[in-house]
Amino acid sequence: MNYWLLLLTFLSVNLDFFFMLIFLLKKFKLSKVILGYLLGNIILLSISFTVGKTLATFLPEWILGILGILPIYLALHDDDDDNEHLEHKSDIMTVLITYLSVCAGCNLSIFLPVLTRETLDNFMITLLFIGSLTILIVCIIKLISQSKLVEFIMKKYGEIAMKICYLSIGLYVFWDSGLITHLLDLL
Repeated sequence: MNYWLLLLTFLSVNLDFFFMLIFLLKKFKLSKVILGYLLGNIILLSISFTVGKTLATFLPEWILGILGILPIYLALHDDDDDNEHLEHKSDIMTVLITYLSVCAGCNLSIFLPVLTRETLDNFMITLLFIGSLTILIVCIIKLISQSKLVEFIMKKYGEIAMKICYLSIGLYVFWDSGLITHLLDLL
């Protein structure tokens, strides 16, 4: 398990949601935002792991490297997500639904190739790692959400930083799966 890859993946997948967190933290209690965001991450990671394991059962590992095209596609594709969140009676459910509506596609596309080769034990460690990052990032965003400089940097460079991260993850999946080596062997 590559913690640096998990960290990069988590940050790149959630970068656009960090803006939403600023608004959600102004509207709801810190504990409600953490719980809704944490539930969203657990749901999407579990789906990615399950789908990845199912594919790995039927396909050789190097073929699964083709999944690296998903994050590369997202890096090259213009993101036209609607960042409006849905109102719900429960603060936790509002955060959860907002997260799922904003990040489900990217999260599944990016984490699926990353988690495909993980064992169940490593996946549980991954959930703990990502869960800890989720809590930490919400607390950090709560602290820095008042800064005009942070808001300016995210608006100016956030999109390109996210695309660079997606591209890096896709290329890593190509390499780590053995796809590149397999293709070179065919030549």
